[in-house]
Parts: sequence; C-alpha cells; structure tokens
Amino acid sequence: MRREKNRWLIALSGVAIHLSIGSAYAWSVFKEPIEELTGWDKSSISFAFSLAIFCLGTSAAFMGKFVEKFGPKKTGTVASILFGLGIISTGFAISSQSLPMLYLTYGIIGGIGLGAGYVTPVSTMIRWFPDRKGLATGLAIMGFGFASMITGPIAQQLMVRVGVSQTFYILGVAYFLVMFTASRYLEKPPVDWTPAGFEAPSPTEEVKVQYRGVQLTANQAIKTKTFWLLWFMLFLNITCGISLVSEASPMAQEITGMSAGMAATMVGVMGVFNGLGRLVWALISDVLGRKNVFTILFIIDIVVLLSLSVVSSPLMFAALICLLMTCYGAGFSIVPAYIGDVFGSKEVGAIHGYILTAWAAAGMFGPIFLGKITEIFHAYTNVLRIFAVLALVGFTASMIIRASIKGLAKKSTDSETPAGSNCDSTKRA
Repeated sequence: MRREKNRWLIALSGVAIHLSIGSAYAWSVFKEPIEELTGWDKSSISFAFSLAIFCLGTSAAFMGKFVEKFGPKKTGTVASILFGLGIISTGFAISSQSLPMLYLTYGIIGGIGLGAGYVTPVSTMIRWFPDRKGLATGLAIMGFGFASMITGPIAQQLMVRVGVSQTFYILGVAYFLVMFTASRYLEKPPVDWTPAGFEAPSPTEEVKVQYRGVQLTANQAIKTKTFWLLWFMLFLNITCGISLVSEASPMAQEITGMSAGMAATMVGVMGVFNGLGRLVWALISDVLGRKNVFTILFIIDIVVLLSLSVVSSPLMFAALICLLMTCYGAGFSIVPAYIGDVFGSKEVGAIHGYILTAWAAAGMFGPIFLGKITEIFHAYTNVLRIFAVLALVGFTASMIIRASIKGLAKKSTDSETPAGSNCDSTKRA
C-alpha cells in the first residue's frame, strides 16, 4: 500500500503554486521599464495584464474539468509549462519590441497558465481538509494575494542588474521549477478518506446537501439558481474591488489631498490587506458559515464605500480602503469552500472553474464601467456612491441565495425518502 501523503505538505505545495502565478499582480512594477525600453504607451502595456486576467477566468472554466478528469498533478504540470513559457517568451516579446507578441505570450499563454494554476490546488486542498475548508482555500489563495510583495522587490533588483528581458527569462524559469516541483506532490486523497478524529458536523442548511450525500456534477450545478447567485455575488465583489484598485491612488489624491508618494505607499499596503483578507475571512467563515460571511462582506462594502465618499482625512481614507481590500480578497477564498458546502466535493474543481468566469467578466467590465461613470460625473465621490449601490445589490443577492440553498437542501431530503416519493424527487432534480 502507498504511504498516505501529508496534507500539510499538500497545502504547502498549493501555496507554492499560487505564490508563483500570483506574481501577475506585480505587473505594475514592469510597466515603466517596459515603456522606457519599447516606447509603448502605458494603456497598451496595461492591456496585457487585463488580457491575462481575462484568460485566467475563461481558461479556469475548462481547466477545472481537466483537474477532475486527470488529477491535480497533470494539471499542475500543464500550468507550470504554460505559465513558465509565457513569462520566458514575454522577455523575447520585449527584446524584439513586438506588442502583438506581448499579448500572445503574457496575455494568452501566460493567462491560460494562470487559470490552470489557479484551479489546480484549490479543489485538492478542500478534499484534504474537510474539517477546515476555509483554512485550506484561504491558505492557497492568500498566496496569490501576497505574491506581488515577494515578486515586486525581486523584479526591481533584477531589472537594475540584468535588464528587463533577462528578468523575465530568470523569473519564468524560476516559476516553472517551483510550480513543476510543487505539482509533483499534489494528489487527491483516497476515496472516502477523512482526517483522524474527524466527524462530520450536524448539517446546517448551507452544508446539508453535502452531508446528506448529494454530490452534484458541474453540469448539474450550473443549472441551479444557487450557482448563478454565487457567480453574480463574486462578479459584483470583484467589480468593486478591481475597479478601486486601479484608481486608488488618484482617488485618494482627489478626495483627501493625499500626496502622490503617500498614495503610492497606500497602494502597497492595500496589497497586504488583500492577502490577509483571503486567509482571515476564510477562517471566520469556518466558524460563522460562508453565507453569513458573504452577507457581512457586502454590508462592510456599503458602509465603507459611503464613508470613503465623505472622508477628508488621508489616514482614515487609507484605513477604510484597506478594510475594503480585505473584503475584495475574501471573495476569492470563500467561494471555493462555499461550493464544497453547497454542491459537494465530487466536481468542486470544475464548478470553481465555471464560477471563475465571473473574474474574467469583472476584470473587463469593472475598469470600463469605472471609466465611463467617472467621465459622466467627473468626481470620485459620486463614483463611490454608485459602487455602494452595486454592493447593495450584492447584499440582496446574498439574502436571496439563502432560499435557493434551502431549495437544494429540500431536494436532498426528498431524494432520501422511500420509493413512493423518489420518482418525483428524481424528476425535479
């Protein structure tokens, strides 16, 4: 018999993969050096990042199915090859000063590698941590949020010492080696495996489907109202978060008179809270439940967005927007565990991949929407109030989803009833 793998080393492997692909959040570090070297304008360079995030969300949809069919080891290998190749070939695109090649290498090849790498460890870690789902997903996705803090300084030093193109060559090789090595250890737990001393808790409405033994496939899940409410909530959370991240510095300067230097420092600190929020809120969700935490997140969003529109103190503005960033990061880490609670763990990776298309949609919609309403209202204070309305819509969806979860739980209960009503239950399912 094979020796059982250590689930904490599984978690460490997942964190290593997310620390590698999360380096995409450090793209702003490369923008000015690339502009100086090539003469491309900032918007053209920024589009490579937007394209990568779009490809992350769209590729995650089919790579999630790939994880379920072939396992995390093979998916992780594919991710390491694509992401490593994308980063290395980005160096060639810059050295040859080819903008279309930049979009192909960093945006498309690297973006697909991002999507494959993002979904690879999450579903695996949920299966290894049925007793601590929030902790498992929080750890992995926290790595994605914190990665820019590690990559940023290293990339800065490398560009000074060896140049921009060579920096991408070095980073690409390093990411490939880390991701490939980490993926070698990833593996699903044996069938019916549970950690020592684990007892499934008494089912609440949120987890009743899972503990009653109903395990939905991805194709079954996307036909439920619950799935689309979850998708919509994540879309709204990301739309608000990613839009404010892109405009945090000029917004702070306009509303509070904050200096450009202080605003730049604030943006760096925001990244810390983005990463911390992924772990802290995930841990809280293990205690309070995923549906309750999502409702709390939207309440905080509403209060903070309205407060940001009237605050005049630079320090208070920075504190509020950092709190908002914890909510933004939280959505990413809570959703995978939420999926496991409601739809079971049978195809959690595939379902997670489908829901991540909300990230692709929000990544394209959010900045465009922000730009349009800024042009119309010419003041960030009004923009913040409009985003507070979006958060209110998200709060409403977080309340509606409770009834939807009850409906899934009822179907689960009906499926357990003896012969007479079983036919009717099957028909409704």
